[in-house]
This record gives sequence, C-alpha cells and structure tokens, in this order.
Amino acid sequence: MIKKYYETKILPSLINCCCGTKPINHQRQKIIPQASGCILEIGIGSGLNLPYYDKSKVSKIVAIEPSDELNKIAQKNALKNDINIELITGVAENIEIEDKSIDTIILTYTLCTIPDTELALKEIKRVMKPGAKILFSEHGIAPDEKVIKWQNKINPIWNNFFGGCNLNRNIPHLIKDAGFKFDAIDQMYLPSTPKFIGYNYWGSASLVNE
Repeated sequence: MIKKYYETKILPSLINCCCGTKPINHQRQKIIPQASGCILEIGIGSGLNLPYYDKSKVSKIVAIEPSDELNKIAQKNALKNDINIELITGVAENIEIEDKSIDTIILTYTLCTIPDTELALKEIKRVMKPGAKILFSEHGIAPDEKVIKWQNKINPIWNNFFGGCNLNRNIPHLIKDAGFKFDAIDQMYLPSTPKFIGYNYWGSASLVNE
C-alpha cells in the first residue's frame, strides 16, 4: 500500500523535478532541436523535452511511457507547448508501432531505467525507417574508479527509490552492442550535479548496416 502510494503520488513529481534541473535541460537543448519527421520518444516521462522541438521539422510525435501519472503530466505539457502528441501507455520492450515507421528516436534519461535494454533496442531497430537516427542524452557509468565504486554501492538503494533507475549502466556499450554506430558522441560530468549521477553521454546513432 505504501509502495503504491509512493509510486503513484510521490515518484512522478520527484522524477519531474530531478529530470528538469538546469544542467539536464541544457543537455536536452543540445539534441532535441535536431529531431525531424515522425518522432518516437521512448519514456517521455513528464514531457520535459517538448519545449525544445523545432516544430517546423516535426510531422508527428509518438510517445511511449509506462506511468499513467507521468503521461497525464506530459499531456498537460504538450498542451502548454502547443504540440500534438500521441501518447501510448506501454513499455519499450514491446512498442506497439508498425515496422519501419519512425524517422527519429528520442532517448533522454530512459536507458537507465528500462528493465531489458537489449529487447528495447531491438524493438527500436524494428520501428526505424532506413536512414533513421537515435538522438540520446543519458547518464551512466563514470570514467573514474572512485566514482564507479560509489555508483555500484549506491545503485541498489537508488534503484528502489527512483523507479528502477540505474546509476552504473555503460550507455555507449549498450547502444553499440545493439547494432548501432555513433554519428556523434560526447561525454562529461554535468556541472552542479553529484558525480555519481552526473556523468552524461549524448549524441546521435544510426544502424550499422546502413
């Protein structure tokens, strides 16, 4: 009962707050304006990317999110930003969209949380049109051994309190191992952010066999 109350009444607002900090929103601004055509946002959360789309490039935005509570907030943000989105309550491991129908995939602070990233990235590949791209900004494993030790130590507790979020996933390896190549990738510790949560990877990727 307490767990359900936390997950439905407290966690959505907590995620909205934590994922809407100034450093993270600055990262969103680096990639979201590049999105074009028919767009699929994986784990739209509360819709924090919506203010940064270049509407002149967008034909359609489809968004998938498992949380009903976050979907409600995302819908309000869509109305606020005058953007029409198709919201799907579901998971990345089973995307209810037809094959080869998406031009741009958006992954922002979601690979950390998806339970089965291998299956999710397989589904992403399935729905991508030839020439489609992934735009991503994710936090993950740091390059420093001392920070990694703290990430590994804190991760079990963090995971329980932040909706399944993992501090120590190797984002570049996850994407490359799934059959993608990086068209661009950068990484750094975000300013004004604790190091155990603040190592950020961002850029774009496309299918290897294209």
